[in-house]
Amino acid sequence: MSKEILSGNEAIARGAFEAGVKVAVAYPGTPSTEILENTAHYPSIDSSWAPNEKVALEVGIGSCFGGARSLVTMKHVGVNVAADPLFTLSYTGVRGGLVLVVADDPELHSSQDEQDSRHYARAAKVPMFEPSDSQEALDYTRLAFEASEQFDTPMFLRTTTRISHSKSIVETGEPVTGLPEPSLERNPPKLVMLPGNARKRHVFVEQRLRDMAEWSCSQAFNRVEERSSDVGVITAGIAYQYAREVLPDASVLKLGLVYPLPTQLIKDFASRFKTLYVIEELEPFLEEQIRALGIDVIGKDRLPICGELTPGRVRESLLTEKLQPAYETSVELPNRPPNMCPGCPHRGVFYALNRLKAFVTGDIGCYTLGFMPPLSAMDTCVCMGASVGNASGLNKVLSGPDKQKVVGVIGDSTFLHTGINGLMDMVYNGSTATLIILDNRITAMTGRQENPASGFTLAGDPSARVDLEQLCRSVGIRSVRKVNPWNLEETRQVIKEEMEREEPSVVITEAPCILIKRDVGQRKPPLVIDPDKCTGCKACLKIGCPAIEWQPDAGERGKAYVNQLLCVGCGICDQLCKFDAYSEVTND
Repeated sequence: MSKEILSGNEAIARGAFEAGVKVAVAYPGTPSTEILENTAHYPSIDSSWAPNEKVALEVGIGSCFGGARSLVTMKHVGVNVAADPLFTLSYTGVRGGLVLVVADDPELHSSQDEQDSRHYARAAKVPMFEPSDSQEALDYTRLAFEASEQFDTPMFLRTTTRISHSKSIVETGEPVTGLPEPSLERNPPKLVMLPGNARKRHVFVEQRLRDMAEWSCSQAFNRVEERSSDVGVITAGIAYQYAREVLPDASVLKLGLVYPLPTQLIKDFASRFKTLYVIEELEPFLEEQIRALGIDVIGKDRLPICGELTPGRVRESLLTEKLQPAYETSVELPNRPPNMCPGCPHRGVFYALNRLKAFVTGDIGCYTLGFMPPLSAMDTCVCMGASVGNASGLNKVLSGPDKQKVVGVIGDSTFLHTGINGLMDMVYNGSTATLIILDNRITAMTGRQENPASGFTLAGDPSARVDLEQLCRSVGIRSVRKVNPWNLEETRQVIKEEMEREEPSVVITEAPCILIKRDVGQRKPPLVIDPDKCTGCKACLKIGCPAIEWQPDAGERGKAYVNQLLCVGCGICDQLCKFDAYSEVTND
């Protein structure tokens, strides 16, 4: 055994290794991404990126049916994609243990909604552990595999952003030994979910939940911490840390298994206190079930249902005490909204769409930042792959000039995730919308992970690369055109022509993400502005490049300036300048 400082994600990966996991599969999504990036460091685990979360879970199901312990990870909205196999997996149960890690994102740091995945545990009837720190993240991962096999059930392990990314001391252990070797075992009544088999398995599932609820009452992961005899707290996950900080004298029932609940343990604990708090982030998941037991508690009537909890928010909500800031400043800092990187190949595309006055149905990726000014060229964003279907739906109901304004925009990874079916629908049902696939050869938004269109695996090994052009043609798109998005005029002209086409069409922009290490050669010398040629017209500011700064005191109107530490020489700004003020830095 040794002690290390690990994030929750690193600890889960370590727990999977110690649990003897054979297969780990995921689609990257913040805040869960780093789990698979860390399981990849363990040669005993076959770690891979899947095209989407549904496929990831189905691969994990297959390996667990072969008797191997299997880990599947995703962020909260990914469970929506994986829900179809998940609900049936609850009925089939497992052979080798299967743990599905779901990472929720309270406060929406990098998500389009704030859904609480604990509801999936209840809806799918899948038990759920929730750790409160990195040590528990490791321990509960191991425990989840043991419980999965003991009760013949898939297991959820729920984390949140703070657990996933914060670090604490972890005592690591040795991997388990003596696990059965993977093998084939035919058992159709258990694994073939025809109605006759499923009816019997449903009865099994209900009994399994009752058994686990009773079992968990005597397990150490659900523990009572005795302190005050007047004030009690029921809590779980990261909220436990806040409860301990704000109410240090309160007795605490800390739940490690948040579904099914240990009802008898809760009843016994609650009966002893005059004041009982339920402290949890997001939905009143614990609170509603505890109230259903006839127990009166203080919870979401005071605590916020939206956003993350913090010690300050808990203190203000429950004790009506405001924390004084550690320091105060009168300096007003400028807003720093998110922005595309200098040299991002998406920038020129959205500049062209803005100039063409297109109505842009957007999608999930770095390119969602096309919504931000000054580009201001995205009008919808719902979920992975929705841009294609949204464009088709608008195309169905519009007529005249409006019909030709609709353009869907999607990234290469997102297109392979759930965009292909939408494109098939576009062709099959006669939409005349245009789809732009932004092929930057990587899943950039979550930290540059590989995907089937990048040509490399999670381990960095060369792999077959999906040909996006041929794929689009294979579903019936006759007009597929490729452009270099760093060429503004070519990009604008091709998009304009395809918008006017009276049949479905696809434009593929081909330019790698500027941050891909293997494509670092694409970077060119930074640009410099000749102050004598700059007229202060601000045309170059319309692309919103963070490498271009404005000097309001230079000259009568102010002048642009290039931060050469940021500039990668993509040349888009030079194409906008009518006064030839931009040039490459030379060594002279």
